[in-house]
Amino acid sequence: MNLVVDFLNNVLWGYVLVYGLLAVGLFFTVRLGFIQFRHFPEYFRVIIGSRETSSDGITPLQALTISLASRVGTGNLAGVAVAIYLGGPGAIFWMWMVALVGMATAYAESTLAQLYKVRNADSQYRGGPAFYMANGVGSKTMGYAFSICLILSFGLIFSAVQSNSISEAMTQAFGVPGIVTGLVIATLAGIVIFGGIRSIANVAEKIVPAMAGIYLLVAIYVLAIHITEVPAMLALIVKSAFGFEQAAGGFTGGIMAALMNGVKRGLFSNEAGMGSAPNIAAAAVPSPHYPSSQGLVQGLGVFIDTLLICTATALMILLSGAVDYGPDGAQGMVLTQNALSEHIGSAGPIFIAVAILFFAFTSIIGNYSYSESAMEFLGLGGRTPLLILKTAAMGMVIWGAVQPVSAVFNLADASMAVMATINLVAILILSGTVKRLTTDYFAQKKAGKVPLFRIKEHPDMGHGIDPTIWNRDVAAERQ
Repeated sequence: MNLVVDFLNNVLWGYVLVYGLLAVGLFFTVRLGFIQFRHFPEYFRVIIGSRETSSDGITPLQALTISLASRVGTGNLAGVAVAIYLGGPGAIFWMWMVALVGMATAYAESTLAQLYKVRNADSQYRGGPAFYMANGVGSKTMGYAFSICLILSFGLIFSAVQSNSISEAMTQAFGVPGIVTGLVIATLAGIVIFGGIRSIANVAEKIVPAMAGIYLLVAIYVLAIHITEVPAMLALIVKSAFGFEQAAGGFTGGIMAALMNGVKRGLFSNEAGMGSAPNIAAAAVPSPHYPSSQGLVQGLGVFIDTLLICTATALMILLSGAVDYGPDGAQGMVLTQNALSEHIGSAGPIFIAVAILFFAFTSIIGNYSYSESAMEFLGLGGRTPLLILKTAAMGMVIWGAVQPVSAVFNLADASMAVMATINLVAILILSGTVKRLTTDYFAQKKAGKVPLFRIKEHPDMGHGIDPTIWNRDVAAERQ
């Protein structure tokens, strides 16, 4: 199994995704008129005042917090540390680049998920890449392949990744055995997961803003006490990305090590282009009632995840001087804990343990929520198939808590790469649709209107789109 995983990682990460992710992000950035820069305030406007509930689905704010629950986790703490250890400070620069262009990619994929969403047997919105592959691209085969990868990775493997980080942090800070941590987390996650998407949304909406805010406050404190060193550290990150400071701190990996590890860990953290967040984006009732508004919501999620939280972690690690690039140097969660202990003493490892407990726990429940859309697409949305999936997910939480970090991360990388490759092809095929929606959305904004999408006003786009969703009476939203 390790041979197969290593082969997939070498091919997809070495030749496809490292360049493909950046290329697709740049493509959408240019084709959409640098949307993430020219219309940056709009990424926030679509969230303000979006708490209105509906029986059809969750609110845009809940969709954002669930996607952040999935994004903000191991990748922000352990993943950043792994990127620095394996790729040097320059890896953070490439994480930034993936995020900046990824804001356009995330916008595109979630806009498409909104456009091609459907209602399930309970009249709840469901959708995601599998649905726009089948109904937009016209390939059910792509949809089936993507769904299987999504269930394996987000429904199962990524639960193990998150519990691994919680276990490692708890052992480091409190000496708690991994199996004990795994059983406790599996039980708590199970309580939320068995409550369904709305239960996950309610938990995420309360926990995610609080945990992210507290973490950023600690980071601001660390930066404040080292404020004179911050400009030099930011310069080191940029210089190292292009090989001008390769030997800084003993790191000798070079430009490619920085690029590959930055892109890999950047994607793992912000998930832009992976096809994960669109699954929960499709479950939202957009405000305003236009597919693009939910695309903007998920683009904002990428910004918060990487440009804010990952950067905060990176600077705390680099400012601590705790990085040892030798073969016996700490990496992953342990490195992050060691770094913070340099800043706030013995409370550092404890704070990181508590932070990752909430970060990774919400990631487990957020990740699982994505897999339900894939089960719906495969025709397995009934009670018994979902019961089997939920039980298996809890089993993976326990398994991950007692596994070596390298084995878990390698398996996650492989499944994520297959998913992302399929999704990138699909959104490129549908890029013309994304362009048309974007142009129309901002044209309505420019005309002083509240953007409204009704499919009967776009008859040539009607194939594969549910008219009962996009022709409903929402004329009042134009007021």
